[in-house]
Amino acid sequence: MATNPHGLELVALTPDRLRDVLELDTWAFPTSDSMDDLLAVPSPLSWDRTFALADPAQPGQLVAMHASYPFGNCPVPGGRLAVAGLTWVAVHPQWRRRGLLNAMIETHFEHCRDRGEPLSLLYAAEPAIYGRYGYGLASRNVELTLKRRAALRPVGGANALTVRLETVSPERHGELVTRLHGGVDRPGWVTRESPELQAMWLHDAPIFRGGREVQRILVVERDGEPVGYALFRRKGDWGAAGPEGSVRVQEAVAADPAAAFVLWSRLLDLDLTTEITSGQLALDDPLLSLLVDVRAARPSEHDNLWARIIDLPTALAGRRYQAPVDVVLEVTDRLLPANAGRWRLTADAFEVARVEPTDASADLALDVRELGAAYLGGTSLAGLAGAGLVTERTPGSLARASAAFGWPVAPVASWIF
Repeated sequence: MATNPHGLELVALTPDRLRDVLELDTWAFPTSDSMDDLLAVPSPLSWDRTFALADPAQPGQLVAMHASYPFGNCPVPGGRLAVAGLTWVAVHPQWRRRGLLNAMIETHFEHCRDRGEPLSLLYAAEPAIYGRYGYGLASRNVELTLKRRAALRPVGGANALTVRLETVSPERHGELVTRLHGGVDRPGWVTRESPELQAMWLHDAPIFRGGREVQRILVVERDGEPVGYALFRRKGDWGAAGPEGSVRVQEAVAADPAAAFVLWSRLLDLDLTTEITSGQLALDDPLLSLLVDVRAARPSEHDNLWARIIDLPTALAGRRYQAPVDVVLEVTDRLLPANAGRWRLTADAFEVARVEPTDASADLALDVRELGAAYLGGTSLAGLAGAGLVTERTPGSLARASAAFGWPVAPVASWIF
């Protein structure tokens, strides 16, 4: 059991504590939004997965909290796993540097094990923090800043598709967005599975607009059936030469190349705009290949998902490998000793893997942080070895394991949780 420092109590939170949660959150993450405006937004929290540390001497005041989202059908290479999305991690500034984060992470890991979630994912507000808890940088994303009418390479079948543009309505578009987003089979592509997350995502609160318009949706259809969508907001502006409006794409999903071409073609040609900013795209998103001049799109790369392996044998057996692999991994894990030791991983390409403890000599030695970084197939074991973070003990094993752990599709999450 996790030990809470300074006599603090672990509190399971309920919806009636939302104001207390938001009060703590605004201390940890400063905002100019009023409490009334924050309370008007549907809470995305799953309350049975939301916990705080409280000081018994100050009833009602929360000094730290953490929560997780249930990603019960999260894509991993070649499979799907139950994953915990760690979120809303906050410590009141008066209580910093007292070990509260350590206690909350320990509690989170216990809850993951109890729920049978062998992997935890997060977005890092500060990327230097979570490596010490065994989280490795597992995916990256790219954002583009495009000029209006940026040229795209043609795609066959695009002429058969139609487009409709509408103001977002949760009642009209909720099922469409959930179905198309949930149909993407890309590692790390976490979907908004809980009703709380779905209600929050399409809620058009003024605090979400940032000076832009109400939320719009572009829907691409084939024979009346949606095959793609984009959520976006425009901002009107004028310069000496005329309109200088901009478009911010929050999320774009396309089921096939023709849908991607039509979706981006229309977004790139909205009237009274001169600049379009993409959402979080995978490093191999089709748009990057469709652009005639990708350099002009001013791509910028960012860290995306951080992955922490909670149950090593279950996690490694729960994904597939793109090349045959037979390797003994010697893993260190300071916080979860059950993961530490030597493990033999064997699998044929794209087939079910076996993971067993072994006394055999190690082929590769690495920390669980590096294993988490490589888990989704977007970070190369060989690249980590080049930084001195993976040690090859059997010649040739690094190249073979790196090929196996990779994946044909780059991992990414399309939204920040």
